[in-house]
Amino acid sequence: MESSKLYRVKKEDLPRLENLLVECFSSDPLYCSLIPDQETRKRLLPELFQCDLTEFFETCEIYAESPSMNALLVVSDESEPYNPLIFYLTEAWASLRTDEYLIKEDPSLKTLWNFVKGRDYLNSRWTDQLHQEERLHVIYLAVRPSMQHHGLAALLMEEVIAYAQSHHLMVSLETHNPHNVPMYEHFGFKLFGIVQKNFDLKQYCMIREYR
Repeated sequence: MESSKLYRVKKEDLPRLENLLVECFSSDPLYCSLIPDQETRKRLLPELFQCDLTEFFETCEIYAESPSMNALLVVSDESEPYNPLIFYLTEAWASLRTDEYLIKEDPSLKTLWNFVKGRDYLNSRWTDQLHQEERLHVIYLAVRPSMQHHGLAALLMEEVIAYAQSHHLMVSLETHNPHNVPMYEHFGFKLFGIVQKNFDLKQYCMIREYR
């Protein structure tokens, strides 16, 4: 995905985005389910998001609304060719680092076991059912809590939709927050399915088809 309106994140920006993600997702239903202890979650989230962003910088497109970086968009363009060796090595290295953080912060292995049980919430394998490679997948759409209701989510999402429309692409995403579902429906998404496995947590899988 390309955008002339959004700020393309540079590698030196990643530490600021880690802080943004921690601020946005510290109370998210997904992480509250996987890391129920608040103190463990507080220690773990910066390390987990650091790992995520390092991987996504190599394999996806990362944008912010501006250099102020009050809103973040991470998109995987499934229609673009990629080097599978580099992709899987990057993914494997990120997985090993994540497991290392989980064990270090919770030697009881309870948190690690939660992540094993919750792997279907942490990946986007449900998109295999779409049988559609001409597609953008939104991995993260996050707005700093103090900057919500200022149109930043709409700015990011409208850029995704405009690019998808001009390139005849479907858009897919998932959210674990039921309050987000009406927002995405406002942008033309529809509910494809719900994942619920091993936890009292629902993952809402949504798609927006090319029109």
